[in-house]
Amino acid sequence: MDPLIPPLALAIERQLGYPQRLIETIGHPVIWFGKLIGFCEARLNTPDRSPAQRKLAGIVSLGLLILSVLIVTVGIRTILSWLPLGWLLEMLLATAFLAQKELGRAVAAVSDALRSSLDAGREAVSHVVGRDPQALDEAGVARAAIETLAESTSDGVVAPWLFLLLLGLPGIALYKAVNTADSMIGHRDERYRDYGWAAARLDDLLNWVPARLSAILITAACFLVPGASPGNAWATARRDAPRHDSPNAGWPEAAFAGALNFQLGGPRSYEGEIIDLPAFGDGKAVLGPSDILLALLLYRRTLDVLLAVSTVLAVMVLVS
Repeated sequence: MDPLIPPLALAIERQLGYPQRLIETIGHPVIWFGKLIGFCEARLNTPDRSPAQRKLAGIVSLGLLILSVLIVTVGIRTILSWLPLGWLLEMLLATAFLAQKELGRAVAAVSDALRSSLDAGREAVSHVVGRDPQALDEAGVARAAIETLAESTSDGVVAPWLFLLLLGLPGIALYKAVNTADSMIGHRDERYRDYGWAAARLDDLLNWVPARLSAILITAACFLVPGASPGNAWATARRDAPRHDSPNAGWPEAAFAGALNFQLGGPRSYEGEIIDLPAFGDGKAVLGPSDILLALLLYRRTLDVLLAVSTVLAVMVLVS
């Protein structure tokens, strides 16, 4: 793989995102993954199966997804390797699996909406979180947006970039496919507890390094954000991340909380059920639209640090 692919993919996707016209015309890779995942789930995760059979069916479904993604992307990459500037096309295809621009836009929209009204804020945040927005007050809406921004910094940007760096187009596509499967079927309710087991465990494995790398990048970005504390970001991440139910999600969330002296996490409602989650950080708990904007600044500086790291790595490979 050409070493310029990761930094160029980051730079271009951050500015352009995934064009809406393409979504309307051919869809998006995540949509395609979702259709295959839904097709398999409807046929394999049936009520008449035992828990063991459901778990096996989930493993088979995940294997089919991975095999399909690898066949397509390895084939595309092989064809592109025959072309004089095929690496540029591989780089452009890779941008579809990054989410820098859309993530920032969606979270900024929550801040704008919340300034208008609580109902508007709830509507805006419903597009970026899975919890019940009607149960949130203004501070809850703000926290939900910032928590999503923090967690998605890892699984929407840093993790895809890392797998692109290591394995090229097949790597970033494979990561995104597994992450999509986890978001769709990796739940602990009765329907998905067994069927989604493999997707959830593999997603945890793939995100182990990126989550911790994200906390390091967020800590480094604090030096570029007035008032942010790199020392508190890292200390809070190390202290509070293990409290999270997920082995990975707590790292970027706690780093954001410590960096900005916020308190994130805490109880939240999913489909009417209150889930008691731990809090991250010891700072300000009553957050608002301006706090979302501050978190967005930290997010953007984290992207700057990631691009700088990616560029340095590319130059090191080129001159070696």
